[in-house]
Amino acid sequence: MQAFTLPHGLGVRPSRSSDAAFLEKLYQSTRNDLQLIDAEQGFIDLLVEQQQEAQKVGYGATHPNAMYFIIEKAYEPIGRVVIDFGSNEVHMLDIAFIEAARGKGFGEGVIQALQYAAAASKAPMTLSVNPMNYHAKRLYLKLGFQVEISTPTSERMIWYPTNQALRA
Repeated sequence: MQAFTLPHGLGVRPSRSSDAAFLEKLYQSTRNDLQLIDAEQGFIDLLVEQQQEAQKVGYGATHPNAMYFIIEKAYEPIGRVVIDFGSNEVHMLDIAFIEAARGKGFGEGVIQALQYAAAASKAPMTLSVNPMNYHAKRLYLKLGFQVEISTPTSERMIWYPTNQALRA
């Protein structure tokens, strides 16, 4: 296999404690649903903070070996991706971008890099998506993921490395 280069001048690096403020702001930008609550802003901010902590604790409990990465463009953080490189699969727990970086193909490039890593280890790649998140689901289908398990609140999708991906 040849080396894979991220498109659009993107870089990915491990998350560090100095990223906490960026990660908090990023998480807040992904929770527009909570901003619609009819309550005082202080209560909404507390709820968002609690949800972020619940996500972190949940990921730690279900995927203790998950790795947290910051996605950068020109050395500026624009997103994050959480990956668990398990023994049988590469599982993407989460990918998120700041609002200004959404819809520019950055997510597609990062996911393709992860597919390359999965193909290199001859492992399938999995993820879960809200079935109502049509934009994300359309991207995952375009990248070759298939719905493996479907519930009203979540769809587990899987991508299997092809012979072509293994030769790339």
